[in-house]
Amino acid sequence: MEDKHQIGEIMGVTMEKIKEMIDVNTIIGEPIRTPDGITIIPVSKVSVGFASGGSDFVPKNLSGNRTPFGGGSGAGVNIMPVAFLVVNKDRVRLLPVEPPAAGVAERVVEMVPELVDRVTDFIDKKKEEKPADTDEEVF
Repeated sequence: MEDKHQIGEIMGVTMEKIKEMIDVNTIIGEPIRTPDGITIIPVSKVSVGFASGGSDFVPKNLSGNRTPFGGGSGAGVNIMPVAFLVVNKDRVRLLPVEPPAAGVAERVVEMVPELVDRVTDFIDKKKEEKPADTDEEVF
């Protein structure tokens, strides 16, 4: 029967520890509910690095048929918040967490979704305010 190599054991233990640290709640966080009915869900980016290595070596005084083994492993985890999902009644918005825009063009691109939401709200309010006896459309 062939012995199981120790590097496999080291890698297995390290991977199990990484699995214990990271689950789906790390990436999509627990929802936060406000008293006025808004739900905020944090979204994060998770990066994992893993390395393992080892070496068999022959000692000066060889006793038995096993050679000594030296090895190790390591891992690193980086968790970075990237956005928040904001759920308000029938609307869902993604609010990115990023540094402010560097230039005017970038800022305008960032503002487009908010601008569309505001225009849509304005149109909806105007439609609600429109008298029932007129057939005129309000834009």
